[in-house]
Amino acid sequence: MKNIINFYNTLTRKVENFVPNTDGKVNMYTCGPTVYHFAHIGNLRSYIMEDVLEKTLRYVGYDVKRVMNITDVGHLSSDADTGEDKMLKGAKREHKTVMEIAKFYTDAFFSDMEKLNIKMPDVVEPATNCIDEFINMVSVLLEKGYAYIAGENVYFDTSKLQDYYVFSSQSEKELMVGVREDVEEDTNKKNKSDFVLWFTKSKFENQELKWDSPWGVGYPGWHIECSAISIKHLGEYMDIHCGGVDNIFPHHTNEIAQSEAFLGHKWCNYWFHVHHLNDKEGKMSKSKGEFLTVSLLEEKGYNPLVYRMFCLQSHYRKPLEFSFEVLDNMVNSYDKLTKAIGRLKDEGKIDIDVFNEYREKFEQALANDLNTSMSITIIYDLLKADTNDKTKLELIKSFDYVLSLGLTELAGKEEENSVDDELQAYIEAKIEERKAAKKEKDFAKADAIRNELMEKGIVLEDTREGTKWKRA
Repeated sequence: MKNIINFYNTLTRKVENFVPNTDGKVNMYTCGPTVYHFAHIGNLRSYIMEDVLEKTLRYVGYDVKRVMNITDVGHLSSDADTGEDKMLKGAKREHKTVMEIAKFYTDAFFSDMEKLNIKMPDVVEPATNCIDEFINMVSVLLEKGYAYIAGENVYFDTSKLQDYYVFSSQSEKELMVGVREDVEEDTNKKNKSDFVLWFTKSKFENQELKWDSPWGVGYPGWHIECSAISIKHLGEYMDIHCGGVDNIFPHHTNEIAQSEAFLGHKWCNYWFHVHHLNDKEGKMSKSKGEFLTVSLLEEKGYNPLVYRMFCLQSHYRKPLEFSFEVLDNMVNSYDKLTKAIGRLKDEGKIDIDVFNEYREKFEQALANDLNTSMSITIIYDLLKADTNDKTKLELIKSFDYVLSLGLTELAGKEEENSVDDELQAYIEAKIEERKAAKKEKDFAKADAIRNELMEKGIVLEDTREGTKWKRA
């Protein structure tokens, strides 16, 4: 089944067989973060699932080039071109320059990616690196008659398109237009759905980042950035564009409008969107006060990979509700799974027939619209299968390239410290008893406990993190 992958295409509103523009090669683009604050775990759900998509494509044999932008200018607090620039908002909040804010939160985002085993895209491009590309694209859109200047800003004219709302049904169109009634009106626009390609000083006098342009000193609109950066690195034809469902309108709608007007042909064939992470109060966002970050999960004692597994146990096209109770259950599942894998011995020869059988099952699960929950179930089935440990271990190593859950990090080590529940409880009780004896300065009793455990084949080791034990 090599190279057969099916996933939901938001553009056609159905699950489709993926066929790239160039045989064997995939051009893939990810909308990156606006680096004015930490990414919350809801944001990171999208990046986890996009990472799974990229690794799945590589796993079945595609050569993938993935590009991601970093938005460090131009993203306003409302996606409808109103409100304050988010980067300026972050700089004011922390009394730093915009570029200091951008550097700090870009580094924080990369750190979160590493903790969650998210592969770094092949190209990561900050928007501020590409001002010349933005100006060129805006100039071409003006020349072609798809843009106009009003109030010193440059706008895209959506009335020039046959179908601006490419992702939406008629009822959704009416709803989206209605939503825009509630935002601050930009009187420069010819049509409500028009959007800014380039802002000049007429928009904000205090904008920190600004550049010379044919239309005055200013800065790019948010939407133009992804179009220009993707075309710069991937060329005129893109295979897959990724993002969260909140990017569909207006951001991705606007990207398609300006990119296809600029290029003169269809731009991207497949659109991959990941649904929201919710809590009991609704969609997670940064505007609700304290928000959940990877660092906060770590402070509470959670391994970030447990959160990754939590995401993989649900389908990316379904809303996912977060609670610490559910995450605690996932901790137990993750620990049991990794310990079971850790008991596997890396000995013997691989059973090729079993290996091929389970690898095909795994690929089929992923090919079925990225059914990551089923792919994890296949690991549980494999652990029960009538085959040797070597075959199981090599298959799980192979699967974990895509799942990236650190499943085999304990392999070969768990057996060393494997004990039954009764002995485990006894060891822990003795360690606590020895700790109390040392606190009372009864070192003779502490030594006696150590010797008692040694006779049972258990060696104690005192470390900064406390007393640890291992098999003798």
